[in-house]
Amino acid sequence: MVTCYLRYVIDPEKLTEFEKYAKMWIPLVNKFGGIHNGYFLPSEGANNIALALFTFPSLAAYEQYRNDSFADADCMTAFQYAKDTRCIISYERSFFRPVFE
Repeated sequence: MVTCYLRYVIDPEKLTEFEKYAKMWIPLVNKFGGIHNGYFLPSEGANNIALALFTFPSLAAYEQYRNDSFADADCMTAFQYAKDTRCIISYERSFFRPVFE
């Protein structure tokens, strides 16, 4: 199991647009076999940092999702929405393995 951690630097004036973008991706990750653990939007503290966490059974399954997403119409719509609205300034991606016991 691998969890993808995305840390976004967002435009705080476009929080509504970013939230719409986030809501587009939750069902898409699930569609491709992942489990979306949610987006986390600014509340207190920094107003330009948002997070997302989602899990796939393996890094290979995540990589398959990434490849397939570039050919999926709904994913392409989400990518284009972020580009058009410029709600995301930058992001970084890291991978973690969970420990439950």
